[in-house]
Amino acid sequence: MRTLTNSGVPAAAPVPPKPWRAVTDRFPGIVLVGALAAVAIALGKIAWFESTGISALTLAIALGMIVGNTLYPRIARAGAGGVTFSNQTLLWLGIILYGLRLTFQDIATVGVPGVTIDFLVLSSTFALSWWMGTRLFGLDRKTAMLIGAGSSICGAAAVMATEPVVRGRAEQVTVAVSTVVVFGTLAIFLYPAIYYFSNRYHLLAMSPASYGIFAGSTIHEVAQVVAAGRSISEGAANTAVITKMVRVMMLAPFLAALSTYLSRSTDANEPSDAREPGNAHEPTDAHDPSGAPQSRIVIPWFALGFVGVAAFNSMGVLPKSMVGAAINLDTVILAMAMAALGVTTHISAIRAAGVKPLALAASLFAWLILGGGAINAGISAVLG
Repeated sequence: MRTLTNSGVPAAAPVPPKPWRAVTDRFPGIVLVGALAAVAIALGKIAWFESTGISALTLAIALGMIVGNTLYPRIARAGAGGVTFSNQTLLWLGIILYGLRLTFQDIATVGVPGVTIDFLVLSSTFALSWWMGTRLFGLDRKTAMLIGAGSSICGAAAVMATEPVVRGRAEQVTVAVSTVVVFGTLAIFLYPAIYYFSNRYHLLAMSPASYGIFAGSTIHEVAQVVAAGRSISEGAANTAVITKMVRVMMLAPFLAALSTYLSRSTDANEPSDAREPGNAHEPTDAHDPSGAPQSRIVIPWFALGFVGVAAFNSMGVLPKSMVGAAINLDTVILAMAMAALGVTTHISAIRAAGVKPLALAASLFAWLILGGGAINAGISAVLG
């Protein structure tokens, strides 16, 4: 049956969008973030950046913010499609391919004590961030969770992976990533000092191996863990990286658990994000836009993909050269996602966040050193 207009003339049938339009609409934005990612990767290979643990991902978001607050507003209409695609689809693909960086055999290397330490540090840090962020510092729940994810798991990558689950805004994600950069960089210099100071004055019996587990279980970014470990020895760095990668592997079950909790939370037992500052018009994960409760649990599919890729990598069927090439590709993809995030972030929004996110991140950093150190010592004493 044909639809008629008010004048009785048959209405024209809607014209379906042409497939190539999606490509052409995204092309300018993808080229922009791709160029920023290429520059960031090139800068990340400079010796000074490598020695300080400032990774290409960190540089990509910094460059993105510079362009986003200067040039991009003039070309936003043309670049929006590609930037959004990079900040969503490419991000999910990057998280999935991140699983190629570790294997299940890594768990056996650090043993039960290392896995237990990682789990306790992760869960305690995230819970502390949620409680302190919302109760003590008065932050909105999403910002507190994003900062907690970055501090407790794997830095910027964890923040980006958690963002789709909590439905955070670009400025909330950028604030969380910024705190990871600040305190993760500080850890590169502070942790070796703690090692030498404690051994010199016999405060703690810390071997290079135990230092590696301590660093890997408490420092934010993988690159920062490498830098802090190599300041002691190659053996300490290897142990630190393995411990860190086991912690990274916990990202998938963490996201699944967080998504399950958020989908089940209701106004009766969890404050809605709609009541938080800056979220007056945003539905929560437990409600649809009409306000009706949802019982559906949303499991992040990219987290499952991450575990699946890690499991496949554990079989050892792929040539090392192919794995290395895929990891390099993943770095490019994640750098593009970071650049896209930076492009869509406005300095005014970060300025409006104030010092509270930084104060929360500083408190978590102190907990990672003191509380994380106590967890390391206690589990090592009990489980050897």
